[in-house]
Amino acid sequence: MLPDASATSAGNGTPPQDASLHALMEALYADLRKVARRERFRVGAGATLCTTALISEAWLKLQRQSGWQDRQHFLATAALAMRQVLVNDALARGAGKRNRGEAPLPLDAGLDAADAADEQILQVNEAVGRLAALSPRLAQVVECRFFAGFSDAETAEALGVTDRTVRRDWLKARAWLYRELGEAAPSDGDA
Repeated sequence: MLPDASATSAGNGTPPQDASLHALMEALYADLRKVARRERFRVGAGATLCTTALISEAWLKLQRQSGWQDRQHFLATAALAMRQVLVNDALARGAGKRNRGEAPLPLDAGLDAADAADEQILQVNEAVGRLAALSPRLAQVVECRFFAGFSDAETAEALGVTDRTVRRDWLKARAWLYRELGEAAPSDGDA
């Protein structure tokens, strides 16, 4: 168990939570960078949201958390943070495309305009919010698999369940999401 955020390190006045967050970030940075890069390209994040920016934004969100319990808790929270960053980026680009009565922008300024991928992120985010009311664990599986790009094994570790449970939950969550979003569900091989 990691130290409580309310205590301070002996002698240096730094909360242990900060030290534990930095230690976890150092230990998991390569993994988080790989996941962030894959997810950024998968969802078509804009040119302004590079891999490093996604990790940095997620890290800033993680700093506001307290009481890291273990690696599992950190990974689950990192998945949620990446979801929030991707959704906020999609919302910002969507707002930018409406121009709100401002002067016309140069042609190259439209490179970050919202597209179908942004719309998909926002729709899935809203649907995951509704799913969380029905089954919080299914919503967490979607956060880990869809928004953070975790594998079954990584998701199982983050949520403290077995790989088999993750596969079962992922099938249920995907079926629910496809029904909710009005799309045809893919076959098992499309996961």
